[in-house]
Amino acid sequence: MNLKTVGYAMGITILAAACNNYRTQVTDSGLKYQIFDHNDDARKAKLGDIMSFHLVLKNGADSTLRDTYKEGSPMKMVLQEPPFKGSFEEGLTLLAAGDSARFLVNADTLFAKMQQPLPPMIAKGSDISFTVKILDVQTSEEFQKGQTEAAAKQKEVDAKVIADYMAKNNLTGKGTKTESGLVYIVEKAGSGKSPAAGDKVQVNYVGKFLDGKEFDSSKGTPLDLQVGAGMVIPGWEEGIMLMKKGEKGLLIIPSGLAYGPETYGPIPGNSVLQFELELVDFSKGAKLPAPASK
Repeated sequence: MNLKTVGYAMGITILAAACNNYRTQVTDSGLKYQIFDHNDDARKAKLGDIMSFHLVLKNGADSTLRDTYKEGSPMKMVLQEPPFKGSFEEGLTLLAAGDSARFLVNADTLFAKMQQPLPPMIAKGSDISFTVKILDVQTSEEFQKGQTEAAAKQKEVDAKVIADYMAKNNLTGKGTKTESGLVYIVEKAGSGKSPAAGDKVQVNYVGKFLDGKEFDSSKGTPLDLQVGAGMVIPGWEEGIMLMKKGEKGLLIIPSGLAYGPETYGPIPGNSVLQFELELVDFSKGAKLPAPASK
């Protein structure tokens, strides 16, 4: 056999192996899947572990419904018992860190289990495609430790971002900086007492990034909420309870007191935000139960 023949034979072998890897297979429960990358020696998730992965979700017409690559933030999910035969969660149990695969889940079954009607973009009897790339597999303890360490590092980053912003805008030394890293600057003083946890408040607000671009607003219609009840981000909770009735001020909120490391709508992960806030009115509400001791 000459070298040309050897090369041809090797090419056929590699192509056959690739086709075998990418062929659509079916589990005993009926889940259709394709494995693109798999490492037998990599860490496989157990029930209760946290899996981090990128996901591209498509309908039967190959239209993209979600793409975490474009969102800029992978999904994180606790691996649980598959809720039904042929579910996406069943597919995840087949994978290890670094693996990539595609799963086809029956749309009728999925939405029936969710007790929701099929959306207009999902055809009856079609499959929904879940293409995943597993980035990491962690126990809950490892995940929590990583989150704590990342939050501590991000708090230092946010503090510098806020300090630089205040210096650039001649705000250094103005307002109040709390232990949590929140900065509150009074722009128009109010009067009387400040709201306490459980009180019902009315606020006007404009939310902006530090570059001044607006991302949300009450549009002149006060927002009603119960402060201290977890209805809004922690930076708001803390900031509102620093204000007095009729007061207007500026909250500069580190990401850990805003939306954290995950992308939230138009807000990228780890974003320091500013809110122009007005406490229109407040009234005493039901006293909230004390938080459970850890």
